[in-house]
Amino acid sequence: LKGNAMTLKTILFAAALILPSAVLAQTPAVPPPDLKTYLSSPDIQALIAKAKTMPPAPLISQPIVGTGGYRAILEYRSGAPAPAAVHDTEAELMVVVDGSGTITTGGTLVDGTRSNPTNQSGSSIAGGTPTHLVKGDMTIVPAGVPHQIAADSGSAIALMTFHVPSPWPGR
Repeated sequence: LKGNAMTLKTILFAAALILPSAVLAQTPAVPPPDLKTYLSSPDIQALIAKAKTMPPAPLISQPIVGTGGYRAILEYRSGAPAPAAVHDTEAELMVVVDGSGTITTGGTLVDGTRSNPTNQSGSSIAGGTPTHLVKGDMTIVPAGVPHQIAADSGSAIALMTFHVPSPWPGR
């Protein structure tokens, strides 16, 4: 009987440790306070105005809306181009919200390095195809395709970007 009591105590102790973590694992994560599911046009214009007041940088990113693991991001680009990129497992949808610039797609990543397990970055693209973009234009870069965006000289480009898993879940 003493051995059974010890086993019961061990089981109860283990359950006391495991059950709270199981409950916490099922509690939905609280979204970050800056994550919204709706943002008006004036709010988006305010994000662009905020980016314009920041110190110059090739890329300033700010969340627009999101849910779960999905985020639409405002990317404000001015000055020197941000590094070229390749997303191995995601396509990238882009909508020009303001300004103009050029996206170069395809070709080969120059000086490519792996920035994380599913993304690569490089200094530029060799042999890609340039496409001029203006406000209202939309493009999607398939997974695995090098791409780089540069604002037109002396100006800026603001894009809404959205990374789309490839293949889309359930397909």
